[in-house]
Amino acid sequence: MITIGILIFPQVEELDFVGPFEVLSYVNKIKPDSTNVILVAETIEPIRAFNGMRILPDVTLTDCPSLDIILTPGGKGRLAAMKSVAIKHFIQEQMKTVKYVASVCTGAFLLAEAGLLTGKKATTYHTTFRELESYSVQVVSSKVVQDGNIITSGGVSSGLELGFYLLKELFGLNVSQEVARKIEYDIDVTTL
Repeated sequence: MITIGILIFPQVEELDFVGPFEVLSYVNKIKPDSTNVILVAETIEPIRAFNGMRILPDVTLTDCPSLDIILTPGGKGRLAAMKSVAIKHFIQEQMKTVKYVASVCTGAFLLAEAGLLTGKKATTYHTTFRELESYSVQVVSSKVVQDGNIITSGGVSSGLELGFYLLKELFGLNVSQEVARKIEYDIDVTTL
């Protein structure tokens, strides 16, 4: 089973993490016990997301099991999350053992702050391209960009495409397409 940790924080953008959570969890309905998607936060206390959703984290940064994939969403709260020494350290430690590091939208800045995007190709929300370039990142205007084991995705809704991209990498194109059909989402296979 592949363990996927989605890092959440106050003022996280809901669709940034709910989209990939849905896609990466849904695969279990097709291939049982394929993934275990967990929500990781600094504390176990409920988190209020940007649009008001309340979320209960599954584990804290310190209690988090070893991950195969770590995913960082964005949103207004990324500004504070980027400054968190605990989050930065967590990402850096997970980077040593994960198969993939992924981000949605401005979640790329958490990776940049942790020093993971320097000299890499990456994408983020279109209005923050210049800000990401300031981290010595080669910004690419695309829904999903992979550079080594780091996979970034563009705007808020691109978390869905990121989820399908990860499914393709993990289980093959056919499984990714089947999940898309089951949740009635049209994916552009040329971007996968």
